[in-house]
Amino acid sequence: MDLFDLLDRDEESGEFYSALPAEVKDALDQSCGLIHSREELYARAEALLQGYEP
Repeated sequence: MDLFDLLDRDEESGEFYSALPAEVKDALDQSCGLIHSREELYARAEALLQGYEP
């Protein structure tokens, strides 16, 4: 399972992902094969958001 499978199968993850800024989603998409769980999604998004400035 990768990020896209997770988003299809887990509604909470999908809602979380949808609320993220486009730049963060793009970065997550590029590492989609490394994200296999909601926890990994949250951790990677949090790390990306720390350096994010709208």
